[in-house]
Amino acid sequence: MTMEDRDGFIWMDGEWLDWREAKVHVLTHTLHYGMGAFEGVRAYETDKGPAIFKLEEHTERLFNSTRILGMEIPYDAKTLNQAQREVVTKNNLNSAYIRPMCFYGSEGMGLRADNLKVHTMIAAWEWGAYLGEDNMKNGIRIRTSSYVRHPAHPSLSGAKTNGNYVNSMMALKEALDHGFDEALMLDIDGYVSEGSGENIFVIKDDVIYTPHLTSALPGITRDTIFTLAKSLGYNIIEKKLSCDEIYASEEAFFTGTAAEVTPIRDLDGNQIGQGARGPVTEKLQSLYFDCVHGRNSDFNHWIDSGRCL
Repeated sequence: MTMEDRDGFIWMDGEWLDWREAKVHVLTHTLHYGMGAFEGVRAYETDKGPAIFKLEEHTERLFNSTRILGMEIPYDAKTLNQAQREVVTKNNLNSAYIRPMCFYGSEGMGLRADNLKVHTMIAAWEWGAYLGEDNMKNGIRIRTSSYVRHPAHPSLSGAKTNGNYVNSMMALKEALDHGFDEALMLDIDGYVSEGSGENIFVIKDDVIYTPHLTSALPGITRDTIFTLAKSLGYNIIEKKLSCDEIYASEEAFFTGTAAEVTPIRDLDGNQIGQGARGPVTEKLQSLYFDCVHGRNSDFNHWIDSGRCL
């Protein structure tokens, strides 16, 4: 089944459209120039029904991204939050990946955007483990990419923008073509930045390290891991991280809304630790899934529990 040929509904510009009818013109400005912003959000099955994880934080980041781009969303956060709740239930989903996006329409062409309308859409569908169910236990193999992560200021890397992901797609394709599962991208100075769509953490002597947010996207799942690690008594240190330090680490994992908490067993053919999910990663992964499924009352404030019903 292709993404366009499905039953269901998509919210677009304040209206509910049949899934197959939610279309735009081939001269849509964002299709040509890449100016747009989007989010990836997940709803998980809980004992109270589907619940969206950190809904308000994701919507806030969407607004932050559009502000950076100079785009003005014609809806407030309350409206977008409610549409994200409803897109889960209208599509009869117990768990879902939710995709809000803001884009320029086909009102004009050329680099000037002052005559363009900002359109907003929200879709949702079932999407399991982004990097594979088996890899959530066994870990993935990653490759250092020859494509450098865009530097902070010129590419507006703090915004989750459509156009920036060309860089990520090229890095991922290169990794897949060489038999790996994912890419590891470096910054312009040769230090570790992030995966093609994930933040990275490494563990050595029970201390967790992660790169500074210089060129990497400020991940919401990344922030979640900071809190969960602290609750388990671990320290996280942000630093300039080299590939050598990952080679010598005992554990490593990726985080992201799509990737969730995915262990890394190999970088560039060099086995990390025991070559499988390590004990610290397993603890964090287990606690993360307890939180998103509403099984840990200490973190129930993170889930939009019951309001998708």
